[in-house]
Amino acid sequence: MSEPQLREPVPATAHDTARSELERLATDLVADRADAWDLAGELPRDLLRELGGKGLLAAQVPAAYGGPGLTGVENGELTAHVGSLCSSVRSVMTSQGMAAWTVQRFGDEEQKTACLSALTSGRLAGVAFSEPGAGSDLAAMATTIRRDGDTVVVDGRKVWVTVGAYADLLVVFGRYGAGAAAVVVPADAPGVTVERVADPLGCRAAGHAGIRLDGVRLPADSLLGGAGLPTDWLVTSALTYGRISVAWGCVGMLRACLRAACGHAATREQFGAPLAEHQLVARHLAELHVAQEAATRCCEYASRCWDEGDPRLVTAAVTAKHLAAGQATRGAATAVQVMASAGARDGGPVARAYRDAKLMEIIEGSNEISQLLLGKHALAVWS
Repeated sequence: MSEPQLREPVPATAHDTARSELERLATDLVADRADAWDLAGELPRDLLRELGGKGLLAAQVPAAYGGPGLTGVENGELTAHVGSLCSSVRSVMTSQGMAAWTVQRFGDEEQKTACLSALTSGRLAGVAFSEPGAGSDLAAMATTIRRDGDTVVVDGRKVWVTVGAYADLLVVFGRYGAGAAAVVVPADAPGVTVERVADPLGCRAAGHAGIRLDGVRLPADSLLGGAGLPTDWLVTSALTYGRISVAWGCVGMLRACLRAACGHAATREQFGAPLAEHQLVARHLAELHVAQEAATRCCEYASRCWDEGDPRLVTAAVTAKHLAAGQATRGAATAVQVMASAGARDGGPVARAYRDAKLMEIIEGSNEISQLLLGKHALAVWS
């Protein structure tokens, strides 16, 4: 058998350097403050503006608009790193990235120049999909967007808008004639009311809010392209970005749980030996490791599909989000089991993950919606 050949090291690219710098920035700014933010239910606005101004919150925005221009895979690993530090900050990152992608996908050049430059200069954005009567069924949205001369008028109510409490801009989806549309709404526009969600279960500091839009009148150029398309066609692009980002965030939670559980099991002694030497505990650690590896590989595939324009992207994104969210929920529970009372302290990384991960099984398409979509795909491919 021939000896294995050593590979030459792959030289670092400008994107690799940019991602590494952004990871260091996140590590330095978050440090050990995530527990306090979680307990207070609030992120410092100056922190968010600094992260946004450095491009971290919308890292796939091209350099032409002030962003780092990371690839999907690079941005995914950055998202996982931020998610391992603080899921609330990662939620802001997902929201900002969805808003930026929606403008990049549907905006004209003037809209892209104005909005994307703002979102990489410290301004913050939320994306408003869900309504009291339209959660998973976005075709049931009651919010209306209509043209009135050289203006557009927006009326409706949105719920659970991540970053809504911090946002400068809101990308609002609503009915537009027989189809749907998206419009960029300044959060301080007359007729906009922000109502913060009190005491959410998870991602407590992410600024979840309800938004009321009462006769909000805006210039016609606030309306993004694609107005009048069927709802599914319009929202799928933004949801695909969000699903991949959430999935990578779940990878980060799994890594944080793995680090905490292994560190505890290696040092905590019971019955004369470290916990890690007890076989049932070692099994838990093995399952956490496998969960993290499986979720990472699934996310990498979805992000490669994004980067390569692969038509399998939508299904890959749903698969990654469904698998990673489920693994994060079970993995966080496993980490609590391993750490016992040490993992049950509210505000600690494992306790945070235990609450945060559950929300990931609901947002950007619940587990049940994901299963319906994947079931249809399976029938189309395998029957």
